Amino acid sequence: MSAIFLAVGGAWILLVSLLVIALLVQVLAGWRYRPPAPVRRDAALPSYAVLMPAHNEEGTIGAPIAAVLAQLAPGGRLLVVADNCSDATADEARAAGAEVVERQDPVRGKGHALAFGVAHLAANPPQVVLVIDADTTPAAGALNVLASTAFETQRPVQALNLMLAPEGSSLRIRMAAFAWAMHNQVRPFGMHRLGLPCQLMGTGMGFPWSCVAGNAFASGHLAEDQQLGLKLAAAGQPPLLCPGALVESWFPQENSALDSQKKRWEHGHLSLVTAVPPLLWRALRTRNGAAFALAVDLCIPPLALLALLVLVACGFGAWLAGAGWQGNLAAALSALAFLAFAVSVLLAWYSVGRRWVRLSELATAPMYVLKKIPLYAGFVFKRQKEWVRTSRQR
Repeated sequence: MSAIFLAVGGAWILLVSLLVIALLVQVLAGWRYRPPAPVRRDAALPSYAVLMPAHNEEGTIGAPIAAVLAQLAPGGRLLVVADNCSDATADEARAAGAEVVERQDPVRGKGHALAFGVAHLAANPPQVVLVIDADTTPAAGALNVLASTAFETQRPVQALNLMLAPEGSSLRIRMAAFAWAMHNQVRPFGMHRLGLPCQLMGTGMGFPWSCVAGNAFASGHLAEDQQLGLKLAAAGQPPLLCPGALVESWFPQENSALDSQKKRWEHGHLSLVTAVPPLLWRALRTRNGAAFALAVDLCIPPLALLALLVLVACGFGAWLAGAGWQGNLAAALSALAFLAFAVSVLLAWYSVGRRWVRLSELATAPMYVLKKIPLYAGFVFKRQKEWVRTSRQR
């Protein structure tokens, strides 16, 4: 067996093992954690404004506006940014009781819409800006908790952000709900219990005004939320999980809408990984532990892709077994990586996945993983770079 193949296989197994170890540490820390009940913050609330970016949300925007207005503090503002809309979104938002600004610009993207909203607020800036998507419902008390925490800590904060599978959903959608809960609940809970920051998730976010002034949101990146979180962490303001605040939305039922949504999320995530090496080096050089932790977290790929990487590592391990002590060590390490990955998934399933997927259904996960190969191949050969709105129907 060539020394080159042994080196490549060994390096692959080592890299995958490090990713799986990072995942296992997060899951072990977070799988049994339960967030505290939200604390009422009626007294001495900071002034805050809720930004709601919206693109062609006619017929659906009324419900999220009503959910926000139902708990908006006295003096609070709800500003809907009707971004490049070709329907009656702006009119419906006004009729529902929201303040509305309209943006028409060939440069599209949620980040640019948020930057437009912040520029509008700058004439009378609030102490805190909250971001709630037009398909998201904040739980009772979530807005006050987010605003108070962001103001008291002077750090960006992130609510627990869950996506739900409607009753009667297909196994594919329920698997997606489980993977989402593992990514957005178990892993951030683990980071929180370890005293580490969390990624920004796009909705249910809160920012002190100092974080968003100066065009902080103006990005056309598909994962502009994670990109902003990394930028703020590098600047000494790492995002903080606020587990006492909850926001919820629903997975789309149409396969085409789900495919579009997953492609945007996962291609955006993977495209940010190229920014990790310089970030890791800068975090080490400046001893910025929060930025380092976020960079490591970002390196952990989506669950299905990590499963594929583990399977390839096991293939290398089987090939290298018997090729001297180095090959046997690599084979043993690949087996341990597989075991650690399986333990991580099972613990997360027991913690949050049983709601969506039975254990017998979880056994079919390899077929779900294999069906996602074209999605990851598309990242290499035909990467999505432009934001595409996901259908809200469910």
